[in-house]
Amino acid sequence: MLVINKVTIYHLPAPAFVLFCQLLASALAVKAGGTLGLIEVDRMEWNKAKKFIWVVVGFLGTIFANIKVLQNSNVETFITFRSSTPLILSLCDYAFLGRAWPNTRSWSCLTVLLMGSVGYVMFDSGYQVSAYLWLVTWYVFFTVDSVYVKHMCDTLKMSSWGRVYYTNFLAVFFLLPVLPILGEHILLSNMVWSTYTVAPLLLSCTIGVGMSHASYLLRDAVSATMFTIVGICCKIVTVIINYFLWDKHASLEGIGCLMVCILASTLYQQAPKRSA
Repeated sequence: MLVINKVTIYHLPAPAFVLFCQLLASALAVKAGGTLGLIEVDRMEWNKAKKFIWVVVGFLGTIFANIKVLQNSNVETFITFRSSTPLILSLCDYAFLGRAWPNTRSWSCLTVLLMGSVGYVMFDSGYQVSAYLWLVTWYVFFTVDSVYVKHMCDTLKMSSWGRVYYTNFLAVFFLLPVLPILGEHILLSNMVWSTYTVAPLLLSCTIGVGMSHASYLLRDAVSATMFTIVGICCKIVTVIINYFLWDKHASLEGIGCLMVCILASTLYQQAPKRSA
C-alpha cells in the first residue's frame, strides 16, 4: 500500500484529494456490501459515532501526515521511522492498556529497532527538513491513534466491517470542508488526466478497503505494540518492490539499517495481559 500511495501522489500530487477518494470509496463499498447482505455492518448510531470522533481525528492525522511524508521523502524513510514506534507503544501498552512489561528478548529487539532507525538517519543522503517535520507529526498522531483505537476495540463491541464503515464515513465529512482550504482544486483543474494518474488512484482505493478491514481484525486480536510490529514485518515486500520500481529509494546502507529493523521486529514477543 505504501508503494501504491507513493506512485499515486507522484502522478497526482494532491494528497488530500487522494485521501478523500480512498475514504469515500471504502465507506461506499462497505455500505453497499452491508446493504446487499454480503458482510455484517453496524448501523450508524450517535452513541457509537461520538466515540469514533477521536478515532477519526487520529486516523486522518496519521494518514495525511503519512502521505505528506511520502510526498517529501522515500518509502524507506517512512518505514524506518515507523520501526521505532514499538518502543513508545510498549510503554503505552503498559500504562494505558493493561499489558505487562516486555521481556528481556523483546526489550533487546526494541533497542535494535531504535538503533537501526538512528543508523538510517545517519545514512540518509536525501535528508529534507520538511519530510522530518511531517515524520514527527505522523509519529504523534500514530502513537495516540494506535492506543486509542486499541482501547475502542477492547471496550466497544462492533463488527470489523462496522468499524471500517464508521471510520471512513465520518472521516469523509471531517475532510470535506478542508479540501477547499488546501487549494488542491486549482491543481486538479489544471491536471491532465491519463491512465498514469487514474489507474494508481483506483488501485489505491480498492486495496484501501481490504487494508482497513484487515487492520481492524488485527487490532482486535493483538496488542497495540504487536499490531505495529506485524506491520513492520510486512514492509520487507514493500522495500523490494520499491527498490526495483524506480530510483526513489534509499542508499544500500540505509536499506541495510532498515533490514536490521525488520529482522528485530520478527523476534519480538508480545507482552501478556497483566493479572488483575
